[in-house]
Amino acid sequence: MINQYIQQYGKRLYGLCLTLCTNKLEADDLYQDTWLQVVKNFSRYDTSREFEPWLTQICVNLYRNALRRLSRSPFLSFRSNEEKDYLLCSIPAPEQKTDYSPLYEAIDHLPEKYRLAVILYYFDDMDITATAQILRIPNGTVKSRLNKARKLLREALGNETDL
Repeated sequence: MINQYIQQYGKRLYGLCLTLCTNKLEADDLYQDTWLQVVKNFSRYDTSREFEPWLTQICVNLYRNALRRLSRSPFLSFRSNEEKDYLLCSIPAPEQKTDYSPLYEAIDHLPEKYRLAVILYYFDDMDITATAQILRIPNGTVKSRLNKARKLLREALGNETDL
């Protein structure tokens, strides 16, 4: 049963992991930990609800827990600058030679609460309700965080693009 879910949602989940972590090794760990939690907690899964939001919520919660743990440790850095990996598997490669790295870098530097909302809504194609459910916040809060994130991105990019 789990193999079927891995086959159906594995690529998308891995793209989310890469987007959250921006480092392939950390993304691999997050991906594996997410599926491990799915296996451990599958008996709690309500089959009347969609699987993907449940899976995404597990992934985001594990990511947040890792950030919390590492933020308390002065010796560990969650991401090192020289290991930045801007390969976002969930985004199809553009046909023309457009360089999106300034946008990705600006998104990476957003405060975490805005960054998570942007990643789930824009990169993982979640709607407002699903994003709110995963982040456990009201729909209006998701909308305001996305609005604030767009303003911060416009400032960071020097108003050079229409967000």
